[in-house]
Amino acid sequence: MRIEDLTHHGLGRTGDDLIPRVLPGEEVALTDTGPRIITPSPDRVSPPCKHFKSCGGCAMQHARDDFVVDWKTSIVTKSLRAQGLDAPIKAIVTSPTHSRRRAKFSGRRTKKGAMVGFHAKGSDTVIAVPDCILVTPALTGCLPALEELTIMACSRKGEIALTVTDTANGPDIHVTTDKDLTPQLRIELAAFAQNNHLSRLVWNDEPVVMLNPPTQDFGGTVVTPPPGAFLQATNHGEETLLKAVNSITQDASRIIDLFAGCGTFSLPLARRAEIHAVEGEAAMLYALDHGWRNGQNLKRVTTETRDLFRRPLEPDELHGYDAAVIDPPRAGAAAQIATLARSDIETIAMVSCNPVTFARDAKTLTEAGFIMPWVQPVDQFRWSPHVELVAPFTRK
Repeated sequence: MRIEDLTHHGLGRTGDDLIPRVLPGEEVALTDTGPRIITPSPDRVSPPCKHFKSCGGCAMQHARDDFVVDWKTSIVTKSLRAQGLDAPIKAIVTSPTHSRRRAKFSGRRTKKGAMVGFHAKGSDTVIAVPDCILVTPALTGCLPALEELTIMACSRKGEIALTVTDTANGPDIHVTTDKDLTPQLRIELAAFAQNNHLSRLVWNDEPVVMLNPPTQDFGGTVVTPPPGAFLQATNHGEETLLKAVNSITQDASRIIDLFAGCGTFSLPLARRAEIHAVEGEAAMLYALDHGWRNGQNLKRVTTETRDLFRRPLEPDELHGYDAAVIDPPRAGAAAQIATLARSDIETIAMVSCNPVTFARDAKTLTEAGFIMPWVQPVDQFRWSPHVELVAPFTRK
């Protein structure tokens, strides 16, 4: 079979078949163990990570970096064109290796101890990844401790999820398991956290141990996000997005931040503008507010807990703001974008992790008279099919 092109998920298309880890122009033969490359593409390279063949965490390590850049840029371009939009696409900014500050590992008990890693592609088999080149060194350094924790938290035949975040005060670990939290286990977990210098240990939805606040730095303001709170995948990517948002809103003195989270944009922007932060999760806004109250040299920041999908801010509520920042989930923010389009706000900085819903929402704004002068792709999820975007929208 000859590979015609790649889907936006990184799968090779041959007509009726979708094949992983191939490249356009290659001739392949399908075998019981997967595709066998007969004629390789000149864009094919040896994967930089030794776990790539067995691990399902990455999709595109077999391709040259510039090929991946062009492919991800084409995903953005095609998404815009599908909505009849055209704008200059800036050069994609890619986060370096060893920069992902959060990872969700899987843990299973074995006869000799435990196995912690990522799933093999399309399988429930757990693959150990001690030399993963995506995550920060602090996260790979946690793997022996996570194996110890798996023995404590996992039943003999079950599997647990271990979400680990790299923080200034040590790893923040969130365990998802069906094992009951007994008084004896609480004592053991406290000792485990102390011995492994954790900042916080959360068991399902219950914080069990917090030795030091698991803080993140948002533009010089320290914030302690609640368990499982949204964070940009890398510090590098966050800084890139913030630089663009700051540039787009530089002339604004009153800014409304929609889907504000824990203050990724609100708190850095508060160094020069008054901010109203709106978010559906009260715990994240509490963390934002606490960070602001303990920060220095910040202008006024107010918060509002509100479900922006069911109850978007109406045009009269948006009156008086010079600019809006909006960073919705993958589903986009069709309802909130519709009211922004009808408002008198002159400038919008839109951040998105989904080019398809970004293009849909961008069309609504351009049809209402906004201009989109450029789009900046940001690749925080290196070697994956994901790409993020940030773009300005200004009134004609």
